[in-house]
Amino acid sequence: MALVIAIIFAGVVLFAADRLLLWLESRGHINWRRKGRKKLAEEPTTGLEAMLSDTSHR
Repeated sequence: MALVIAIIFAGVVLFAADRLLLWLESRGHINWRRKGRKKLAEEPTTGLEAMLSDTSHR
């Protein structure tokens, strides 16, 4: 019986965490499930990344 209660509790915790993350996504704080990942090739490079990957100085 304790195992059943533990499994149900784990399911409730996972469901609550999913709803919290979806709420944060709707506010624009994170990307969770609905918006997907950003395409990194389309994102602008940062200053450090541009410095390290710039090969025109050699």
